[in-house]
Amino acid sequence: MSNKDILSQEDRESRLTHLPHWRYVHGQLCTAFKCSSAATALSFLAEIGTLAEESNHHPDVDWRYDTLFVTLVSHDVGGVSLRDVSMAEKISELAEEHGAQANLNITRTVEIAIDTDDRKQISETWRAALGYKEQEDGSLTDPYGRGPAIWFQNTDTPNNNRFHLDISVPHSHHLDVLDGLKQAGARLNYDGAPAWTVATDPQGNRLCICTEAGRHDG
Repeated sequence: MSNKDILSQEDRESRLTHLPHWRYVHGQLCTAFKCSSAATALSFLAEIGTLAEESNHHPDVDWRYDTLFVTLVSHDVGGVSLRDVSMAEKISELAEEHGAQANLNITRTVEIAIDTDDRKQISETWRAALGYKEQEDGSLTDPYGRGPAIWFQNTDTPNNNRFHLDISVPHSHHLDVLDGLKQAGARLNYDGAPAWTVATDPQGNRLCICTEAGRHDG
């Protein structure tokens, strides 16, 4: 297998058993490291940058005070490859050197989903307004990775409430999220579980809790 080949689901899951600091969320390896201070987080960030330059493989890192959110994906092949696994291992080693603790409960990604019976009629409006790029599946993504992706849920019978959020969480933690939703009064529909569970708030607004389990993404 080449370092640039996308890992199969079986191989990816096998390798994740040796990466306790990481989870697979929506096509990426994700983690969040909490440090003892903002200064420590910044030092950790600088070393990740040096490592990325040496490896010529660059993760996305979001520095938030004492916490670093890190995602890894091989953009040139459109998925997780051995390069990402190798980089994840090295970043985890740096985390231990800095005393950073992984907090996997906050590794979440958000998409905005829009029900429509004619995606092409509306997608250009959203692309132009946001400056996003259209992907092969028709979804729209921020080329700078800052804003949430938008995807169009094609249906002949769009819901009255056409907008909902898709919140992707690691499968290992999704039950905690669903329990929190139930305690908050949401109604849950498990028809698509575990790939997605539809939650409806007391006023009828919907969102989906999505996981990697049950998805046919290779």
